[in-house]
Amino acid sequence: MTTATATMATAEERSRIRWADFAPFIALGVIVLLGALINSNFTSSANLMNVITRSAFIAIIAVGATFVISSGGLDLSVGSMMAFVTGIMIMTMNGLAPTYGSWAIVMGGGVALVVGALCGLFNGLIITVGRIEPFIVTLGTMGIFRAFITFMTDGGSLPIDRSLREAYRPVYFGNFLGIPYPVLITLVVVLLGAFILYRTKYGRRLVSSGSNSEVARFSGVNVGGVRTIAYVIQGMCVAVAAICYVPRLGAATPTTGQLWELQVITAVVIGGTLLRGGKGRIWGSVAGALILEVIANVMVLSDMVSEYLVAAVQGAIIIIAMLAHRFTRNR
Repeated sequence: MTTATATMATAEERSRIRWADFAPFIALGVIVLLGALINSNFTSSANLMNVITRSAFIAIIAVGATFVISSGGLDLSVGSMMAFVTGIMIMTMNGLAPTYGSWAIVMGGGVALVVGALCGLFNGLIITVGRIEPFIVTLGTMGIFRAFITFMTDGGSLPIDRSLREAYRPVYFGNFLGIPYPVLITLVVVLLGAFILYRTKYGRRLVSSGSNSEVARFSGVNVGGVRTIAYVIQGMCVAVAAICYVPRLGAATPTTGQLWELQVITAVVIGGTLLRGGKGRIWGSVAGALILEVIANVMVLSDMVSEYLVAAVQGAIIIIAMLAHRFTRNR
């Protein structure tokens, strides 16, 4: 009787997991359908491609956030880190442009990746070695990074050197076979992230660390090292997003990436990753980023809700997602 009951419980749990995996994509399909019904312009190829391209930045950062949250951590500094990395990258390119020409863009991108990784390492080491709550640490570094970019721009704007604008422009506005480069870059990041999380020993250790850190330690997992690497991955994802983002506006400002941490965490949570750790859904995080951008686009195209309430809607979504997770867990 006990065995039969356990078998039924396991089958029910697997069914629930399958539905949870598909839920973000079902929600995305429903929202797209509603958008088409509200405004016929929503389904135009130009608008849909614009929505997908605009969601690329949050999707890329959300891949890194999936690693961090799956490990049992949290990063509130990604928006400010984005602004800081963007500023460093532009300053590097502008400084190298007179000597190296267009190659300064490649060098600037390399510097951005290094700086992003170091920012992630900084967060990770303080959290793991200092044994301070991720919320407190990343709340502090959020202020630090934002202050740095404000200082670097003197409260104004830090534009790209004019000689680099045309050469750099295709990174955001160009395409390959009709697919914008930011979308292709996002796909590469997602595939790489999915491989690391689902197919490598590190990915298994990451999930076990987030699920139960004590059990993971007894199993020989270096929980601190695993979590620190997760923050490094997060920082590198922020850098990749910065590389794609710079040619869009052509400058870094103190408001670059503002409130992106809310969007990233929301995308990850509604994508099926548990905020308490132990479960990560890379593709779900991408679906979550698309959901946020589609909702924002529908709000702009319709007159039902002001577009100035986009942040309020995103905040409501993350609360609803957390309630849904709690309800599912307690069933």
